[in-house]
Amino acid sequence: MTLRIHFTADDLARTRVAQGPRPLLELDIALRVLQENLHHARFDAWRRESFGRLDPRTRMAFDVVPTKGWSLDFLLPVEPGSTQELWEKVRATPPRVVRRYVQQWVHRTGRVPEWMRRTDGDPQFLQSLVDVFEDAHEQIVAPYWPRIEQLAGADRAIRMRHLTEGGVERLLQGLHPRRVRWNPPVLELTMASGHEGDLYLDGRGLLLIPTLFGSEYPLFDDAAEPQPWISFPIGQDGTPGLALPAASTAGALTTAPRSLSALLGRTRATVLCAIAEQPGLTTSQLAARADVSVASASEHATVLRSAGLIGTARDRNSVLHTPTPAGLSLLNASTADTGRAEPVRLRVV
Repeated sequence: MTLRIHFTADDLARTRVAQGPRPLLELDIALRVLQENLHHARFDAWRRESFGRLDPRTRMAFDVVPTKGWSLDFLLPVEPGSTQELWEKVRATPPRVVRRYVQQWVHRTGRVPEWMRRTDGDPQFLQSLVDVFEDAHEQIVAPYWPRIEQLAGADRAIRMRHLTEGGVERLLQGLHPRRVRWNPPVLELTMASGHEGDLYLDGRGLLLIPTLFGSEYPLFDDAAEPQPWISFPIGQDGTPGLALPAASTAGALTTAPRSLSALLGRTRATVLCAIAEQPGLTTSQLAARADVSVASASEHATVLRSAGLIGTARDRNSVLHTPTPAGLSLLNASTADTGRAEPVRLRVV
């Protein structure tokens, strides 16, 4: 099942790479990933943190952004800009336009959540719904945004080198070799939905948008203005075109409680959290999770072991790190201090 995007010379000339990830596209994808039970090494630590912070009313967001299929996408415009600017634009959507979008979404999906029946009668419906999405962004994307932007900046440098050395065709070849193939003059996409068909750009070109959460399959929108777009996974030096390794993604999406960071220092707190979330990490794996050098990871682990917060065991040439009861107690106490709720339980069918 392949989506085929056909290029002309004009399309190649107008194809470009976005300056960075689009914040509300990342939220759309993150809400989908949050509901899945897949890619445990990559996303489970982030899922635990996110569910621990989310307000139960965020289920409204899950109603309109399912794991697969159509989302109520006018709420999550794929545009550049600050999240505040984007939310203000969404809040200004006229009621008649809101009704039209909702009706189109219901027609596509056949789903009408009970709370959505308020669309016509409640003038505050849109405002309350945007509040839900804004809160969700603050809890599951915003805490990690600086690190996501940093990784995207490094990835962009690689893409620009591809562009200057080999032109647009080299850029397209390296987007995502597992799911995106350049077979001139056609770009072939394998979609999670199984969607197939032919898309003719008609001289508009294509916008390429990096994403951290959308690491497995590309997304696309052929009706976007001023030009269609597809997403590609943020990669890493040495492995252009491939998504970040699972451990690196997990490290980028893990935060340490503030009280623990104040006690131990941010990096050492992150190291302790990483060991608690995945007992048995080797020193090199720990370095990747915490985004530090192997030497630094070894140094922090030595300090934590001396304090009785972790234990180590040697397996051949590797040293494996595990939390001690004292380390887990410290983590649990610092998490309780942040006021995090018990994880929300979801059943995904």
